[in-house]
Amino acid sequence: MPRFLHTADWQIGRQYTRFEQDDAMALAEARLSAVERLAALAAEEQVDAVLVAGDIFDAQTLSERTLHRTFQALAAYSGPWVMLPGNHDAALVESVWTRAARMGAIPANVHLLASPEPFILANISTAILPAPLTQRQTYQDLTAWFDHAETPEGFLRIGLAHGSVAGLLAESVDSPNPIAADRAASARLDYLALGDWHGCKQIDTHTWYSGTPEADRFRNNASGQALLVSLKAPGEAPSATPVEVGQHGWHQWQRQLAVTSDVDALMAELQALPARSVLDLTLQGQLDLASYQRLEQALGLAAGRQRSLQVHQDELTLAPTAEDIAALQADGYVGSVIEDLQQRQQSDAEGETANEALAILAGLLLDQTPASQTQEHPSCS
Repeated sequence: MPRFLHTADWQIGRQYTRFEQDDAMALAEARLSAVERLAALAAEEQVDAVLVAGDIFDAQTLSERTLHRTFQALAAYSGPWVMLPGNHDAALVESVWTRAARMGAIPANVHLLASPEPFILANISTAILPAPLTQRQTYQDLTAWFDHAETPEGFLRIGLAHGSVAGLLAESVDSPNPIAADRAASARLDYLALGDWHGCKQIDTHTWYSGTPEADRFRNNASGQALLVSLKAPGEAPSATPVEVGQHGWHQWQRQLAVTSDVDALMAELQALPARSVLDLTLQGQLDLASYQRLEQALGLAAGRQRSLQVHQDELTLAPTAEDIAALQADGYVGSVIEDLQQRQQSDAEGETANEALAILAGLLLDQTPASQTQEHPSCS
C-alpha cells in the first residue's frame, strides 16, 4: 500500500508588505519552518514519496541563501521529493530552478518534473504523470496528455498538476491555468494531486488540493495543512487524510461595540484565540471612556500574544458620559469648553457636531490623564 505526503504552494520568498517589518519577517520565516515540519512528518509517517504540486517558490528571483535554506529544510526526509513547477516558479529557460541547479543546491533525492512525461517509482509500482508549467499562465489544459499516457501494466497512475479545476473554484484564484474537472476519470488516475488553490479541498473521490502548509490569506479555506494519501491498488479509491502543519491561523473579524457586554464578549474572543495567530480586526460603534480603556488594555494584551494584530478603529467613536467628563477633572478654560459642548448636545442643529467635538476632546484629555485618575483601584494597607 504506497503512501504519499501531498503538499503544494510553499511560496518560499513571499513578501508580506502589509505587515510591520518584524511580523513580515516572521511570517516569511514561518514558510521555511513549515517545510521542515513537512519533512519531519514524512519521515515519521514513513511515506514512500512527497508530492509537491507547484509553487515551491513565490518568485523567480530569490537570493542564493533562500534557495539553499529551502532545500536544506528537506533534510529530515531522505526519500524522494517529487516537485512540479507552478505558475510562480515556472520552468522557464532561465528560472529559479536553473539557478538552484547551477548552485548545486538541489539534493539528489529531489526530482523536478519539468517535462510532460511519466516519472516512474519502480520500487512501489507507481507512475507519476506531471503537468509542469513552463510559463506563468496558459489557457490550455496541460493535463490533457494524461488521458493517453502509457504506463507499466499494474502500476498506480498519479497525476501531479497546478492550476484551476474548471467551474469549481472562485474566479480570483492565482492563475487561469485550467484543469478539466473529470481529468482523474478520463485519465484513469488513482490520485490527482493538485496545487494552486491555497486551501485543502476535495474535488472528487480521486482529486484533491492539499492547500498551502502555512496560511497566508484571510480566507476560511482550511489552509495550513498537508494530505497523507494511501493507495491500495489500481482502480481503488484512495484514502486522503488532512494533517495540520501551519503555525499561524489567519482571522479577519468585524465587531460592533456599543455597551460594556460587547467589550466583554470581544475580550473573551481575544483570550480564546490561539496564540501566534494573525488577526485583522475592524471595530465599529461607540464606547464610553471606561469601556474604551478596557478595550485598549485588552488589545495591548492580545498584541503581545499574537503574531500580528492589526486593528482598524476609524469607525469606533468615543462617547463620554457625564461621569466620564467629571472623572477627567477638567477645569479652567477646558472645563468651560466642555460645559458649552454639553449644552450644545441638546440642540437639534448642533447636537451631532457637539457630540463629535466632545468625544475628541475627551479622548485628548484621556491620553494625558494618569490611569489612576480615571480608574478605581483598591487601596493597600
